[in-house]
Amino acid sequence: MPGFELFGEEERKEVNDVLETGILMRYGFDGPRKGIWKAKELETAITQVFGCGYAQLTSSGTSALTTAMAALGIGAGDEVIMPAFTFVASFEAVLSVGAVPVLVDIDETLTLSPDAVRAAITPKTKCVMPVHMCGSMADLDALKQICAEHHLILLEDACQSIGATYKGKSLGTIGDAGTFSFDFVKTITCAEGGVVMTNDKDMYIKSDGYTDHGHDHLGADRGADLHPFIGYNYRISELHAAVGLAQIRKLDTFLTLQKKNNLALRAYLEQIPEISFRVIPEGGVDSYSFISWFLPTEELTRAVVAEMKMQGILAGNFYWFVNNWHYISKWDHLKQAGTLHAISEEQKIALAKLKSTQFSASDAIMSRCISTSISLVWTDEQIREKGEKMVAVIKKVLQTQMAGV
Repeated sequence: MPGFELFGEEERKEVNDVLETGILMRYGFDGPRKGIWKAKELETAITQVFGCGYAQLTSSGTSALTTAMAALGIGAGDEVIMPAFTFVASFEAVLSVGAVPVLVDIDETLTLSPDAVRAAITPKTKCVMPVHMCGSMADLDALKQICAEHHLILLEDACQSIGATYKGKSLGTIGDAGTFSFDFVKTITCAEGGVVMTNDKDMYIKSDGYTDHGHDHLGADRGADLHPFIGYNYRISELHAAVGLAQIRKLDTFLTLQKKNNLALRAYLEQIPEISFRVIPEGGVDSYSFISWFLPTEELTRAVVAEMKMQGILAGNFYWFVNNWHYISKWDHLKQAGTLHAISEEQKIALAKLKSTQFSASDAIMSRCISTSISLVWTDEQIREKGEKMVAVIKKVLQTQMAGV
């Protein structure tokens, strides 16, 4: 995990193709660009590699989510059910289209609990948005059934799970639409970028226009385009797309290395009976970008994190429970509606409600969870050293706790 670890001549070649034409924008300038269309090439590659009908590149994963919601007709007052464990971009996108984020508990998949989703549905619910965190997925069959029963949109935020599959289909291609992020620390990186994936042609056409000021892209040139609706500037540049084009061609290599290194390190953690691992739904294959593992109690988990920090081996191990960007307990700016502009009364009421909402089921899971990121460039010796040090720390904490009982 991340693709930048294996930057090389392939990325330089694609970027230099663009620089030699001088045309950095993805639209227009047909003559000077000399047939170089990196964004178009990358969109085609995405449809082929991940098995979706259409792909629309954007400037980020956040703008991809915003675009997808707009194109799906999610807007003012609509409720979007999402997990309490995610990245802040997920709720930022919901708020950006005027919709209302409804946060609910996760289960040991580290994603949406279907039972929590059912309990949260109201007449205002428009969309269920699972966020496939840390390389793995929600129980998509259960969520699809819920959405079918209640006539809801299923939008997959698959930004952290590029390359994972569910029953033979790539995450991000299973719901009404899905998104990836191609930021600097993702499995495939464009430095900054994202994509909306769908099998719905109408939704794709809307996404295409929405990301480029509402242009319908049907004119002989940009000046002749019509604007059937208001859009925004969420375009990716040719330079960013060029990097992504080189990266997607390496995806199989990235995933092979991730799996190899993940399983090698996991073998050390499996030596400790007190450790358990995240649940992967039946039929799911994760991307192996993280090992997410649990200790029996919050006390033990905090002690292990503290000991790893003291020994200088905490890097790459994430205790999301106290992380500012990824868990509801740290999102005071969301609960206090800390915006720079006015938001709707419905949004204010919903966000204020989060101050008193209890997420005890999620707390019980996240307080015991550590996620270890997997490097593509680890040597066998580095994996052995890392595994032995982690096991030594965990055993030391366990022995100390047992001695104190």
